[in-house]
Amino acid sequence: MTSTHKKIPPSMDEWLREAKADAAAANVGMFLVHNGVVRETPKARVRQGVEDCGCVTGMEFAYDPKKVAAAEDETRKMKGVFYVRVWLNEGKLEVGDDIMYVLIGGDIRPNVIDALQHLVGKIKAECVEEVELKD
Repeated sequence: MTSTHKKIPPSMDEWLREAKADAAAANVGMFLVHNGVVRETPKARVRQGVEDCGCVTGMEFAYDPKKVAAAEDETRKMKGVFYVRVWLNEGKLEVGDDIMYVLIGGDIRPNVIDALQHLVGKIKAECVEEVELKD
């Protein structure tokens, strides 16, 4: 897993310009962007309803580039998907910092939504290590 200092997030305007200039752009009818952000509310409270788990002050975030690349390749093979791009931050992040950006371009909404859910889920489950930092 990589782990250095947090990075500067990409420009979504620039990413979309590049995606629309891609050779496969004529097949794309929709782009979806996911922007994961460090939140103050702990995962345990949001996902399991645990109330007494304190507030998040930041996050240690790392990822495995080979696993991310494999997840991107797998997503590119999904039905109706013509464009995939991922950016992941790393290091010690603060509340409000960007964790990740994922851009999916595809033919129709259901295929793009499925691909986005698949890729973000795979990244979160298999490619990253994130540790919430608390008071």
